Amino acid sequence: MWLAAAAPSLARRLLFLGPPPPPLLLLLLSRSSRRRRRLHCLGLAAMPEKRPFERLPADVSPLNYSLCLKPDLLDFTFEGKLEAAAQVRQATNQIVMNCADIDIITASYAPEGDEGTGTLKIDFVGELNDKMKGFYRSKYTTPSGEVRYAAVTQFEATDARRAFPCWDEPAIKATFDISLVVPKDRVALSNMNVIDRKPYPDDENLVEVKFARTPVMSTYLVAFVVGEYDFVETRSKDGVCVRVYTPVGKAEQGKFALEVAAKTLPFYKDYFNVPYPLPKIDLIAIADFAAGAMENWGLVTYRETALLIDPKNSCSSSRQWVALVVGHELAHQWFGNLVTMEWWTHLWLNEGFASWIEYLCVDHCFPEYDIWTQFVSADYTRAQELDALDNSHPIEVSVGHPSEVDEIFDAISYSKGASVIRMLHDYIGDKDFKKGMNMYLTKFQQKNAATEDLWESLENASGKPIAAVMNTWTKQMGFPLIYVEAEQVEDDRLLRLSQKKFCASGPYVGEDCPQWMVPITISTSDDPNQAKLKILMDKPEMSVVLKNVKPDQWVKLNLGTVGFYRTQYSSTMLESLLPGIRDLSLPPVDRLGLQNDLFSLARAGIISTVEVLKVMEAFVNEPNYTVWSDLSCNLGILSTLVSHTDFYEEIQEFVKDVFSPIGERLGWDPRPGEGHLDALLRGLVLGKLGKAGHKATLEEARRRFKDHVEGKQILSADLRSPVYLTVLKHGDATTLDIMLKLHKQADMQEEKNRIERVLGATLLPDLIQKVLTFALSEEVRPQDTVSVIGGVAGGSKHGRKAAWKFIKDNWEELYNRYQGGFLISRLIKLSVEGFAVDKMAGEVKAFFESHPAPSAERTIQQCCENILLNAAWLKRDAESIHQYLLQRKASPPTV
Repeated sequence: MWLAAAAPSLARRLLFLGPPPPPLLLLLLSRSSRRRRRLHCLGLAAMPEKRPFERLPADVSPLNYSLCLKPDLLDFTFEGKLEAAAQVRQATNQIVMNCADIDIITASYAPEGDEGTGTLKIDFVGELNDKMKGFYRSKYTTPSGEVRYAAVTQFEATDARRAFPCWDEPAIKATFDISLVVPKDRVALSNMNVIDRKPYPDDENLVEVKFARTPVMSTYLVAFVVGEYDFVETRSKDGVCVRVYTPVGKAEQGKFALEVAAKTLPFYKDYFNVPYPLPKIDLIAIADFAAGAMENWGLVTYRETALLIDPKNSCSSSRQWVALVVGHELAHQWFGNLVTMEWWTHLWLNEGFASWIEYLCVDHCFPEYDIWTQFVSADYTRAQELDALDNSHPIEVSVGHPSEVDEIFDAISYSKGASVIRMLHDYIGDKDFKKGMNMYLTKFQQKNAATEDLWESLENASGKPIAAVMNTWTKQMGFPLIYVEAEQVEDDRLLRLSQKKFCASGPYVGEDCPQWMVPITISTSDDPNQAKLKILMDKPEMSVVLKNVKPDQWVKLNLGTVGFYRTQYSSTMLESLLPGIRDLSLPPVDRLGLQNDLFSLARAGIISTVEVLKVMEAFVNEPNYTVWSDLSCNLGILSTLVSHTDFYEEIQEFVKDVFSPIGERLGWDPRPGEGHLDALLRGLVLGKLGKAGHKATLEEARRRFKDHVEGKQILSADLRSPVYLTVLKHGDATTLDIMLKLHKQADMQEEKNRIERVLGATLLPDLIQKVLTFALSEEVRPQDTVSVIGGVAGGSKHGRKAAWKFIKDNWEELYNRYQGGFLISRLIKLSVEGFAVDKMAGEVKAFFESHPAPSAERTIQQCCENILLNAAWLKRDAESIHQYLLQRKASPPTV
């Protein structure tokens, strides 16, 4: 530890530091009394950067925290009393704990008996901050319009120390007895059920609420909430009490999440073959909340938009989002809470696993969502995009100082983690995977584990070399590009495979190319949904023979787009696959994977972008929502790139040509028998056509918007985003004013967010400025400012420049609002990644050198790399893209 000189007497003020050194409370035991020892608090002096980080010493650890907190919802302070039963494992004259932003009033330690145990007592006060971390205040409006505040918590990764002095590391587990002293008209919740509620002796307006003792658990999973809420409740078939807490008057909006949660708990219990260990689970909507949700054991906190569904005003994508987030957080109740990572290095295990199994759960609850196809577009391809960069990182990142943790709450930990677990599940098979999961959870319950512990359990269950295979995916960054060519040998097909690291900048040119152990599946047109052959590719090159494959049959790698790799086919193999896109004989997820691989190869300069545009035109008969979603996303990336040229209008014509046939087939209004995916597809296609300026779509959007605003015919929730986007993109100051008025009138956060996300579509410079100013106003919740600014940056070329200038001009306020959290990384990424001029990479780099954002360092490097890649792509392919689009105009293709 880095220590200042000892304070002469008990410090009234605890000195703390933010990163790089962790906030610590050092309690020195004085020798004045053998039985009851006063504790002298020491602060830490600032240390030079890059000093090695040390975890807390193991000589004293907690057995139980008895914690009483009394928040003041008017002054935004809280008082706390902690009595911790501690175990002294090694003789020492000091107790070292974590503590931040807290004033220590008194502290003492009393040994008990000869067993090395004792009681640590600390009285302290703190602030209910407005930073959405630690014990903080969350602003809400009552049904009568009065602004009030709730007191809520967000402790992951390292902010329990802002609520009470503690050993704030995931491996230092203890039980918790929590009491809250709160106004008697407020709801008070914590991880466990209430066991006592009695008047508070000093104030008749207060009550003391006592909660049952928790199981052994980590500090980052502790939670408490004090505020005004309604709830709906049910019991799962296993007898667990499930409640969803909503803002007052909105209990109805908790019913969908309640239904999902009640189905999900028994699903996980059966899947893991381990019962849910607590008597209750509460899911609660928090107004000001930085993350999507947080898996606190027994009290899961959510953004309102991740939990609340209004049967009349919520769109299909919101329902799906709520189902996935509920599935994710409830998976953590076992995987993360019951068995916890030993240190933040293994964060990916928590998040990657939950990000995979949330899809398994939603597929069980809502098979009509076709959610596994959506996984490929939402997680798999997103992870590959990031992981192809030189500035990516391995799934397992060696985390020292906890300030580094925020950097790894990213698409690698979540989406690549989920993707490699999906690949592993496919490689092992469901039966052995479940068996291994049960072995792991049973062996390590109420303890901590590392990645290797999971591999060992799965290896024991399956008999396969899990650790050897998976280490190639988790301990090195990146993934392979498999090049394949084929030769017909009589009745058989000989395939030659080779693997090299896939790089966003083009073919891998370094020496000592990393290698992966790649589970590869191969299918043919004889049975597109079944693997004809499964192999484990464990060397740089190999040949395989497929028996009885006729010369006219196609052969495809990576059935179901499950293996985490990209495929480059020889030209003859690719040509034989393309008709399978047009006639739909390739399964949807394979059509998606093929198109996405080709787009990425073009982006990396391995093939021409024009080749991909030709393939995109083959999707004219495509019926699948997720395939269109991925196509739309890639065309969006291309449109952003081309916005730097003078032929942006031509790419919009291409978008209209590709999307108008499906737009005409779908129309504006749902037909009888349509389902969830049809609603998602209609919204996607109309939004794409409207944004591109498709005349008929624009006229109909304006007509429907007018009727909506005048109250003649309210837009269905699924049509609002595409209509709002279309009228704003092609609208004027009046349109923006109407949208801002709709925002102010909206009672539901989902509707406010829907409007906030599209405001940036406006094209006029003065209106863009107005939207940016609005982003920082009181009208927008702190966590949502990011999506407003990001929407401006993604809306147009001028918007991108204006958003970047706005961030620079308001950096101090933005950084102060989000410092140390992942929202600052998201803000930077959304705002600068669309640039495509070399000098912009230098400008971004220089700005952040003089305005450091430590938790976003890696994101900044990735953004600069992407800007340079965009610039190279534009230089390489702009002219050929332009020529192709002009040629199409001159002689439109027949479809």
